[in-house]
Amino acid sequence: MPQISRFFGIIIAMYYDDHNPPHFHAKYGSEECLIAIRDLTLLSGRLPSRALGMVIEWAALHQSELMVNWELAKQLQTLNTIEPLM
Repeated sequence: MPQISRFFGIIIAMYYDDHNPPHFHAKYGSEECLIAIRDLTLLSGRLPSRALGMVIEWAALHQSELMVNWELAKQLQTLNTIEPLM
């Protein structure tokens, strides 16, 4: 699972050729969740509320870049790194 960003101990990644809807994985410690790219909703899993808030804030800033990476992942191409939340 290629890592596309990392900030404050949170790892953001996407799987190649993953299932719809377009989404990304966020991992913090032993917790993991899937976030839909289009509406930034929690699809499954969980993160502590503070970490989830930072992930949603980051994703809102980089939604178009996430969709580009989703399309690259569908085509099994190298994913772009996305700037972390500062």
